[in-house]
Amino acid sequence: MSEDLFNSESAHPPQRPLADRMRPRDFNEFVGQEHIVGEGSVLRRAIEKGEVHSIIFWGPPGTGKTTLAHLIAKSTGSDFIAFSAVTSGVKEIREVVARAEMNMRVHGKRTILFVDEIHRFNKAQQDAFLPHVERGAIILIGATTENPSFEVNSALLSRSRVVTLEKLSEADLKKIAMRALGDEQRGLGKLKVVISDEALNHAIRQADGDARVVLNALELAAAATTPDEDGLRRIDLETIEGALQKKALLYDKTGEEHYNIISALHKSLRGSDPDAALYWLARMLEAGEDPLYIARRMVRFASEDIGNADPQALVVAVAATEAVKLIGMPEGDLALAQAAIYLATAPKSNAVYKAYEKARQDVISQPTPSVPLHIRNAPTRLMKELGFGAGYRYPHEYKDALVDQDYLPAALKDRVYYEPTNRGYEAKIKARLDRWRAMLAERRRKSK
Repeated sequence: MSEDLFNSESAHPPQRPLADRMRPRDFNEFVGQEHIVGEGSVLRRAIEKGEVHSIIFWGPPGTGKTTLAHLIAKSTGSDFIAFSAVTSGVKEIREVVARAEMNMRVHGKRTILFVDEIHRFNKAQQDAFLPHVERGAIILIGATTENPSFEVNSALLSRSRVVTLEKLSEADLKKIAMRALGDEQRGLGKLKVVISDEALNHAIRQADGDARVVLNALELAAAATTPDEDGLRRIDLETIEGALQKKALLYDKTGEEHYNIISALHKSLRGSDPDAALYWLARMLEAGEDPLYIARRMVRFASEDIGNADPQALVVAVAATEAVKLIGMPEGDLALAQAAIYLATAPKSNAVYKAYEKARQDVISQPTPSVPLHIRNAPTRLMKELGFGAGYRYPHEYKDALVDQDYLPAALKDRVYYEPTNRGYEAKIKARLDRWRAMLAERRRKSK
């Protein structure tokens, strides 16, 4: 069960996958996760001092969890044992512990037990490990893509340090890819691979922070490419698409196509076409757009183009945003799709947008009159003596909670900003406002 991936080239025969051959041999080769193992970090210092205790690495695929376990074992001179939570049981646990105890007794060497996908441990396995972890017979390093708070026994969790890994950045993935392309011993250097910028960028975008995806795509594309007359294997966009089994979509998060497609989504929603809205949504998501950017645009749309014609639209858009934050991608795509369909099929009104624009124009283009005295608060005696709040009529003391008094400054008296439509819930708002205005007009007529 012991593995050593850090020795000579012989430890990396050509038939091993590129991602395995390019596994970093020391921390200097490790890319990313600076917050965990960067120079001077707490974990890095502990490793360098040999003070390592049980750890659970939690993070997305291809971010270095397994590699870190190997590096820790190598740096601390520990025996490394890989254990499968899927295929091994209590019998194998006993064998691991016996080997660990012999290592310590005979060789004075600690044993690191690495468990990939530790969230797949059943309760019996976790209970069997617990006493040996507790007394230090083994140092457990687990790796999981699932939240350990829900998937790992609380007793085992309390005896381990949980370290969170982040997706690798595009810059990290490019560094890893270029190293693999240039390395003649472990990588693709001897194959003289030349890859176009658009092909490499596509592979990096589609990898979504997973180094293994990039390296697998490069390896497959290189194998599928015939050397030209100069002996160069030229990998173009079409080849990398085939390796990834994913088409490269014309899209640039900061370029013209970005704005073209978000405009197409917005106009499809406004035009009440759920099918077109779903298409443009899928175009953006599949091209790697930030889902929260799309969600924010939907929240804006809910107020700008629907408003009070369906007040629930804003609730749905905000809920979709929170759902994406909660479960991430790709699972969050359906929350966005649900929101897009709701917004597209909701009654439309830009009355809120127009009302606010009118009010804003008055604020920025006209002098700013003082707040009328009768609607000011008067928390002190001096303010009361100055007339603050004088003459204010409390609506709840009047029939229908409706009273004829001005709330706008005199210079803006009778200004109307909000003009609801006859669509959706706004029709009810319009009827209510019309009824109130008629009632107030009748009261004024009778009071004359």
